[in-house]
Amino acid sequence: MKRGCYFFSLLILTISATALHAAELQVFAAASLTDALKEIGGAYEKATGTKLMFNFAASSILARQIEEGAPADLFFSADEEKMNSLQEKGLILKETRKSLLSNTLVIVVPYDSTVAMDSPHVLAKSNWKIAMAEPQTVPAGIYAKEYLKKIGIWNQVIDRVIPTENVRAALAAVESGNVDVGIIYKTDANISKRVKIAYEIPAQDGPKIGYPLAVVSESRQSDAARKLVDYLSSPESIAVFRKYGFLIQK
Repeated sequence: MKRGCYFFSLLILTISATALHAAELQVFAAASLTDALKEIGGAYEKATGTKLMFNFAASSILARQIEEGAPADLFFSADEEKMNSLQEKGLILKETRKSLLSNTLVIVVPYDSTVAMDSPHVLAKSNWKIAMAEPQTVPAGIYAKEYLKKIGIWNQVIDRVIPTENVRAALAAVESGNVDVGIIYKTDANISKRVKIAYEIPAQDGPKIGYPLAVVSESRQSDAARKLVDYLSSPESIAVFRKYGFLIQK
C-alpha cells in the first residue's frame, strides 16, 4: 500500500513539474489577425502544451504598451513602421524579425445596402459617413488615408470620416448600420456575414501592407517565443493564413 502511495505521489510531482515548466507566452497581435491566430494558437497549444495568451488591438496601441514595459513575448504587427520603431529602440530581437503576411483594402457596405460602387471616386461625390481605423495612428486607417490621398479624394471625404479604435471597430460600425461605408482589410470583410464588398482595391493600386513579427527583447521565455515564430512560418500556419485571405510575402 505504501509502495502504491509512493508511485502515486511521484506521478503527481511529475505532472506538477511538467505544468510548472510549460511555457505561457504573451502574444501581442494586430486586431485583424484575431481569427487566424486563434485557430493556429489552438493547434499549437495542443501540440506543444505551450499556453498562448493573446492581446489583440491596434498595432499602434500594442507598440506603445511594449514601449511602456508591458510583459510581451512576441509582437505581430500590421505595420512595418511600428516594428521599425521598436527595433530602433532595441525592444525586439532583430534576428527573429520576419515579414510574413500582406493584405489588401476593400470598401464595404452593410449586407442589405443598395449602394453601388464602380469606382472609389464615388466616395468624394456622396454624403456617406465613412468608417476607418484612426487614420493618424492605426495601420489600417493609415493605409486607407494613404490610398485616398493617392487617388486625390482625401480632402473631399475627411469631414465624413468616422475614426475607430481599430479595424475590427470599423467593421462593427458598418455591420451596425451606423455608417454608410467602411474601408477595412479584405480579411476582416471575409469573416463577416453582415457586410459585403462594394469595391476591392487592387493590390497593385493600394498601399504596401506588411505584417512583421518578432520576439520582444524583454521576453523571459525567448526560446519558446522563437519556436512560436518558427511555427507561425510553417506550412501548417501558412495554410490557415491563406484560408482567412491573407497574402503571403515571399
